[in-house]
Amino acid sequence: MRLQAEAVNRLRPAYEGRRVLVTGGAGFIGGHLCDALVSLGATVTVLDDLSNSTLEHLAGLVELEPERVRFTQGSVLDDDALIEAADGASIIFHLAALGSVPRSIDYPQRAWSVNATGTIRVLEAARTVRASRIVFASSSSVYGEDPRQPRIETMTPAPLSPYAASKLAGETALSVWARCYGLETVSLRYFNVFGPRQPADSAYAAVVPVFAKKMLLGEAPVIFGDGSASRDFTCVDDAVLGTLLAGSSSSVGKGEVINLGTGRSTSVRDLASIIAKAAGVPHIVPTFEPARKGDVPHALADTSLAKRLLGYEPAWRLEDAVEEAVRWYRAALARI
Repeated sequence: MRLQAEAVNRLRPAYEGRRVLVTGGAGFIGGHLCDALVSLGATVTVLDDLSNSTLEHLAGLVELEPERVRFTQGSVLDDDALIEAADGASIIFHLAALGSVPRSIDYPQRAWSVNATGTIRVLEAARTVRASRIVFASSSSVYGEDPRQPRIETMTPAPLSPYAASKLAGETALSVWARCYGLETVSLRYFNVFGPRQPADSAYAAVVPVFAKKMLLGEAPVIFGDGSASRDFTCVDDAVLGTLLAGSSSSVGKGEVINLGTGRSTSVRDLASIIAKAAGVPHIVPTFEPARKGDVPHALADTSLAKRLLGYEPAWRLEDAVEEAVRWYRAALARI
């Protein structure tokens, strides 16, 4: 997957020759964001502690563009590493986090330290190096179980997990730092991003890679709950597009919070059918287990604010993006 030609032409003037920092750039979304930034001509520094990722993809990017891609191994909780990585950056994309709702329930203090305290440290590093803008990767989980759909940014957040609470704290910090210190900030609430290279082997892996790998191996995936829970499944290319637009738009920078999704709702049961078809095993049906703590029943993005402020329009159909992802997982399994 990659940015479409129209998006590249639109964004290149904003990023060509510009120095940026991507925290969490060795991770799933971060890695795709780095790919796009390099293709747009930016000089990219990545800060990642590799606790939830590997250097497999990023090392290839560094080898391909050694003058424009630099890697610093370190945590967002390490001020010295942050300052070193952020030096000279005009834009910081802050994606480093302890992800996953279930993981945050198992490790709540760690989730808060990395996601909330870490975000404040990134904000302070940005002030130290005089970066102009921070784009923060937040989450649709901050909405909680409000039954109203779609999710609109004016809704009152109601987090149900330490992960969601820590992301909401990060959003609040960005808004305050914009008001108090004049730092341009914007927070993006991602809705269930998926695509190639998303890890499938962790106990906390997301639903698309887990289902894809299971079905490609001829096994039945597990659905937690009755399968009626629905999500706005967003192709990673669309998430990257919205993130790049947030980094370059002159219409944001005052602490705005913006949804990034597709505006399409799909039940987990229907998602399983779509993945089964793409994997060539439509006869495989899921098994069911009790719903997990902290999971919300439904999450659908209203993307009108992203369209108005960023000019964001999702480009991928769910079925096409799932086919692309399954194709990558099939190739990855073949290499084992």
